[in-house]
This record gives sequence, structure tokens and C-alpha cells, in this order.
Amino acid sequence: MGHVHFVGAGPGNPELLTLRAARLLNEADTVLYDALVGPEILKMIRPGARRISVGKRAGCHSMGQSEINRRLVSEARRGGRVIRLKGGDPAIFGRLEEEVAALSAHGIGYDICPGITAASAAAASAGVPLTLRGKVRGVRFLTTASCPEEPNDTAWGRLAGGEETLAFYMARSALVRIARRLAAAGMSSSMPVLIVEAVSMPQERIRAATLAEVGAGALTADPAQPVLLMIGHALGAYADRKTSFTRVTALSHCA
Repeated sequence: MGHVHFVGAGPGNPELLTLRAARLLNEADTVLYDALVGPEILKMIRPGARRISVGKRAGCHSMGQSEINRRLVSEARRGGRVIRLKGGDPAIFGRLEEEVAALSAHGIGYDICPGITAASAAAASAGVPLTLRGKVRGVRFLTTASCPEEPNDTAWGRLAGGEETLAFYMARSALVRIARRLAAAGMSSSMPVLIVEAVSMPQERIRAATLAEVGAGALTADPAQPVLLMIGHALGAYADRKTSFTRVTALSHCA
């Protein structure tokens, strides 16, 4: 019976991979990887290791979750060191609990190697904090699927308070809807917003706007790139620091 390592691949740039993640990839016998794992990170997998794509992206799922669970159990039963490589951090919107449950049901051991999540990497690229002492006391990770459909839902009111930085993952098709719902719930129309595409990669693009501008449909996102929508007072520093902050995205592994 093998052992499964859940490994966070981070936002895409291989220089943001943890040392432990790099070591595990170099020692792997089998790697099951997601669609958002960058090609430069896949090059770090040990030559000769079996590579299995179980990628899922919005609108083009290549393998259902139940099949991924079955395949993961099957590979672990073959023996050896099995890596389940997930984009970002495995514990954030990675359906980790379902895959862990499948392994546990068959008595298969596992451990988790964390990765840098996209919101942290995006803030670093933009040169801004995610919290502000005395003003922004927390960060909330959300997906568009987790947002209530009704504009008057009390959940929107809680999100609109401005005491947290909001990070909406997989937000490409919901930019306008989210901005309008937050505005309707009372969030200031001048609230700073960052739309970040391809976080940490050479093609990364960061655009600053206000909640009102996004709600008016003034900004659209590249349909070919993963999109992160970030909203909050802490992000307002981006416009002030663009001239002094050195932004590094095209790192040596990606040259």
C-alpha cells in the first residue's frame, strides 16, 4: 500500500513552490496533477515518474471528482510515493476533504504539503497588504459558486461591511454580478478593487478599479486566464505604490 502526499503547487510560478514540495516532486513515483499546475512545475517531477492529468477547469471538466477519488485510491494501492498535485494550497477550494475521505475509507495514509494561495501571491505582486491594523481585520476567501444568488441575501450585507479583504477565486464570469451585489448591500462605490489574471506568471496582469467601475462593466477578463477578484480598503495602496514598488513576475524558471 502506498502513501499519498497532497502537495500545493502554489499560484503557478515555480519559484513560489516550497522546498518540501520540490523535494517530493523529485522523489515521486506517480503524480496526479490539476489543470492549473504550470508546465514549469511539471518539469520538476522526477524523470520516469508516472504523470496523470486529472485537470478540471470551469466549463471543461476532464475528469469528475468521483473518478479522481477512484483513481487516487487505485494508484495508492499500487504502492510507491503518490503525489496529488493541486494548484495553490490544497486546503483552499481544492475539494481536499473528498479525496481524503476516499483514502481514509480504504485505510490509505496521507499527508499535506501546503502551498501559497493565489490571494497571497496576488497581494505580493501588487505590493499591498491584505490587512490593515485597526481597519481591515481579516481576509475572506470565496468562490463565485459560494455566493448567494439573491441580491438581498443577508450574506451580502456581511461581506459589504469593509472590515475584511475579499478574495473571489474563479471570478472571471462574475465580476459585474459580484460588484453590483456588494454595492446593493451597502459597500462604498469607491471601494478599491484589483482584478488579477494569471497570478505570479509572466503573463500576469493586475488592474485597479473601483467597485462602481467593475459594476458598470468597465473591465473584462481574459477568457484564457484564471481570474482573481480582490476587494477591500487594503488594496487602495496599489495605485500609490506603482512607481516605487518593484514587481517581479518573470522569474528565472520562467525565462
